[in-house]
Amino acid sequence: MPEIAEVETVRNTLKKRILGKKIKDVNIIYSKIIETDLNEFKNILIGNTFSNIKRIGKYLIFELDEHYLISHLRMEGKYFLKNSEEPIAKHEHIIFTFTDNTDLRYHDTRKFGRMALVLKEHLYDYEGIKKQGIEPIDDKLTKEYLFDKFKKKMLPMKTLLLDQTIISGLGNIYADEVLFDAQVSPFKLGKDITLEECEKIKNASKKIILKAISEGGTTIRSYTSSLGVTGRFQQYLKVHKQEGKPCIECGSIIKKAKINGRSTYYCENCQK
Repeated sequence: MPEIAEVETVRNTLKKRILGKKIKDVNIIYSKIIETDLNEFKNILIGNTFSNIKRIGKYLIFELDEHYLISHLRMEGKYFLKNSEEPIAKHEHIIFTFTDNTDLRYHDTRKFGRMALVLKEHLYDYEGIKKQGIEPIDDKLTKEYLFDKFKKKMLPMKTLLLDQTIISGLGNIYADEVLFDAQVSPFKLGKDITLEECEKIKNASKKIILKAISEGGTTIRSYTSSLGVTGRFQQYLKVHKQEGKPCIECGSIIKKAKINGRSTYYCENCQK
């Protein structure tokens, strides 16, 4: 699944390649991805241009003249840039054709991704956007904020780090890495967290996400970029997908467990 670093990489790549291009057609092959009325969706987009691309958590926000196109990639969503004459490939569900005869094609093997058009003044009324917490790289993410969010929770820390209403943009990969860096057990309940541990989680979140963004995200089997950018952060993973290998800090064997249905990797010795 693309997480904050991968979505930021997609955003930066697309900004260089599609801004200012005029949309001459929209081909909707799998309509359930679109949350807006289909006729309205096409009528607003055709003749319009993407003037900017923003990001809120894992949401891509394509700016039009009066509207935003909100796009969430969910599990397997990707964007391809192709020449218009290329045959439509399997799993290419939404195709934006520009006047220069190039396409922006949305590809999604599981069809879980979603798109919606909203007026600019209603961006923060959109259900997914208005519930977003603070991003790992935002200075508003403080130890006090985290402690307040965690202190009454009877849920394990791994589950809490995946809660997008608390920290926006962290997913399974980076939650594992953040907890390892902060030396916090993924099984520890929120109610048992200390202010000092919240400081470590805050610092680890910012450090790891900034590094991941600088490396173009993480390219692993479950998510690979499709815009000619190969993430390199997988080279720096210390626990995620490292089951059975020795911990780089203490030499203990990295373990894998399921926490609320999510695969979790950790060092039992470093994360007591």
